[in-house]
Amino acid sequence: QVQLVESGGGLVQAGGSLRLSCAASGSIFSINAMGWYRQAPGKQRELVAAITSGGSTNYADSVKGRFTISRDNAKNTVYLQMNSLKPEDTAVYYCNADLWVVAGEYDYWGQGTQVTVSS
Repeated sequence: QVQLVESGGGLVQAGGSLRLSCAASGSIFSINAMGWYRQAPGKQRELVAAITSGGSTNYADSVKGRFTISRDNAKNTVYLQMNSLKPEDTAVYYCNADLWVVAGEYDYWGQGTQVTVSS
């Protein structure tokens, strides 16, 4: 059984910072990639940032230069450092992991954590 546990969401003023964490636990052979998605009310879920096992990263244009994704492979944990936050960053943020278990390759999701940025 694999579980993704997120932490670090909250309320912050515009221009402030938050650091999200997501730890994958269970019988994991390896993690191919992990990433962060977000969904605002009335909007579709969108990719914010992703990182592969090789360390390559992808960012949404709206967060480039402000957000940084990183991994601690030994802890199976991914982080999202969010700086210079804007009200439009307000959303529920979801952790995602593409990983291998005994049964094969699967996609897992965290429960989501609320990020609210006030103006």
